[in-house]
Amino acid sequence: MSSRAESASAGSSGNNVKKMLKCVVVGDGAVGKTCLLMSYANDAFPEEYIPTVFDHYAVTVTVGGKQHLLGLYDTAGQEDYNQLRPLSYPNTDVFLICFSVVNPASYHNVREEWVSELKTCMPRVPYVLIGTQIDLRDDPKTLARLLHMKEKPILYEQGKKLAKEIGAQCYLECSALTQKGLKAVFDEAILTIFHPKKKKRSCCAFI
Repeated sequence: MSSRAESASAGSSGNNVKKMLKCVVVGDGAVGKTCLLMSYANDAFPEEYIPTVFDHYAVTVTVGGKQHLLGLYDTAGQEDYNQLRPLSYPNTDVFLICFSVVNPASYHNVREEWVSELKTCMPRVPYVLIGTQIDLRDDPKTLARLLHMKEKPILYEQGKKLAKEIGAQCYLECSALTQKGLKAVFDEAILTIFHPKKKKRSCCAFI
């Protein structure tokens, strides 16, 4: 698979120019937001953790036989950037709220911190709930760490329940490392922009 990333000005000339759709990814620090974007945009998993202040990519996504130019905006989840982060929110078409399925604290912060922030800053923009790092659910070292803290991985059913409670369009899970479910995340982002769920719409198939 070749890299999907393009320059931010891709398609800026010619008669077939399409408006770039804006997708902003939010969530606690170190839950895999940057890995999610880099793995999808560049078809490569980053080998080291680099805290993000602000970064963005442009990718072409084909959904239903149609191509869409999607701008992917990475944000810093650390508390130090609470004032800076919302500056990237204007003109957003869809948000992806991420938590790690092996970080229960990030799961609980979805409701307490991230939904609250989005409803304050961008109350009319739809959002999708994303569970990341599913490849670690069965990782012995990760399970041992959680057991030591008397915690367990977040189950799919828990993510789906939370998505319903917070009014998310739906819940999806993925692994940036194995790319399982990764394409479905961004297909769903496109579908949410054009067909936001008012009552009920099925999520993209989990691949």
